Amino acid sequence: MTREEKTVIINSLAEKLTQYPHFYLTDISELNAEQTAALRRKCFEQEINLVVVKNTLFEKALEKVEKADEQLKSVLEGATAVMFTKVNKGPAVLIKEFRKTNPKPILKAAYVEESIYVGDQTVEELSKIKSKEELIGDIIMLLQSPAKNVISALQGSAGQKIAGIVKALEERN
Repeated sequence: MTREEKTVIINSLAEKLTQYPHFYLTDISELNAEQTAALRRKCFEQEINLVVVKNTLFEKALEKVEKADEQLKSVLEGATAVMFTKVNKGPAVLIKEFRKTNPKPILKAAYVEESIYVGDQTVEELSKIKSKEELIGDIIMLLQSPAKNVISALQGSAGQKIAGIVKALEERN
């Protein structure tokens, strides 16, 4: 492979790293052609971009977009496939589901919500993680709950009592 070809690949990977906020480093070696095709089909259906990479080129792409981390570099050994996604837990859910019938993919590491998760044992944790949008929605729901209680109290019998007290105070003046 020439230096120009390597530069094109590094630039392409760097572009994906900036385009997608989350990525999973996996090992899909030892999957046969049928299993690999099934995995690629599931990735396509869930809008996950699956790319098999050369570790050294991916490491250079990480450095280019300033996402290089010792934890990520340490897992770049052997065959590596990267799952690029816009949905933080999408690949983790896919991996869990796919492994019900296949031995792989094995999760090496993941970069999700600006945090790094290392090791296959984190698949369960990653499959339950909430996105920033989901967390903001939960916070809004928690903030709305007390306000709804106050409004319903004011509209109910307590509200009539308060309105009566306010009216009595106004009549005094």
